[in-house]
Amino acid sequence: MYQNILVINLMQIGDLMLTTPVLGALRKAYPQARLTLLADTRWRDLVECNPHVDRCLFMDKKGADKGWRSLWCFIGKVRAEKFDLVINLHRNERASAVAAFSGAKKIVGYSKPLFALFFDQTLQNPSIAHHVGWGPLGMFPPHKYVPGWEHQVHAHLQVLRETLGIEPFDGGLEMVLSEENQQKADRLWQEHFAPEDKVIAFNIGASWETKRWLDRYFAECADRLVEQGYKIAFFGGPMDKSIVEKCIGQMVHKDSSCLHIFTGQVSLAVLAGLLRHCSLMLTTDSGPMHIGVAMNLPVITMFGASPVPGFYPYDGRSVLLKSPEKCHPCGIHKCPREGAENLACMKKIPVPVVMHFVEDLLAEYQGQPAYKLPLHTGNYQCRVIELTKGEF
Repeated sequence: MYQNILVINLMQIGDLMLTTPVLGALRKAYPQARLTLLADTRWRDLVECNPHVDRCLFMDKKGADKGWRSLWCFIGKVRAEKFDLVINLHRNERASAVAAFSGAKKIVGYSKPLFALFFDQTLQNPSIAHHVGWGPLGMFPPHKYVPGWEHQVHAHLQVLRETLGIEPFDGGLEMVLSEENQQKADRLWQEHFAPEDKVIAFNIGASWETKRWLDRYFAECADRLVEQGYKIAFFGGPMDKSIVEKCIGQMVHKDSSCLHIFTGQVSLAVLAGLLRHCSLMLTTDSGPMHIGVAMNLPVITMFGASPVPGFYPYDGRSVLLKSPEKCHPCGIHKCPREGAENLACMKKIPVPVVMHFVEDLLAEYQGQPAYKLPLHTGNYQCRVIELTKGEF
């Protein structure tokens, strides 16, 4: 029986949210263990109040802990904790090194080849794409992009199954807010909205250009929803401000009091607290999408370059619209196609189709805020709409 367990995931917002079911599964399997999570300090808000964790360690990858010398100092701190089990859920050099040299009695999970020599058991991550060959995609020498075939949550839970011999409980994505952050979110909500308002969350930015549905399409959806009496809340980080401004600039109702801009103005915890009050989220494949799921908010998302099996919204009520292009998913950050074919994967997910599902979900749940909706434990397979099948 393990008494001191470390889980490592130093990836981005969405990836960290997809690690949270592992924490619940470990707490259920080892209720007396001291459970620690190592994450990027930038995403502290996402996990510091997780009810299954006794402690969080945070690495400042972009600052104090940047570079190999700082990494070795950080590893020294990890070794001092005397973990008896380390589970690495981030297959890169930094995370692999922390796990490999942690001094733990048992080390399992994903690893880069050299560091794998120090692991007791390693597994491939079937949710992550594999690149076969070399050179640019579609060019000579050949290079083939092979997307993952399992959801990231399923892959992580399989690590527990294969290395620890437990049948892990899957409680879905979780995020708990501090009382202070929830109060901040509630106060901000009351400043912007009336109790009877029904609010649709828009998250239109994404880390890759090829993950972004067209801003003019978002603008058209926002206009239609305003005309139906809904309020619109725009979210996203500071880097999304220009995208949101461009989107609103293309709206017919650009000057409407129904538009509320939170882009770049709130922390991740306050964002989550605001999403609790929303009725639906219209979003790209992004970190906030997974935060929305964790806050019990139904999601409608459009996937272009993103592989569906590995990263769909982990919620059976949500809807994912899949690109009809043969090159989907490509995993490329910037579309190499030119002219009308540039970003065709997103251009060919039309507004009327998206609005059909928006209106469908709003009718089904009567526009209730997320915090009033029933939980959906065990129901995590979202509805995937394959536009190539000619449904529309």
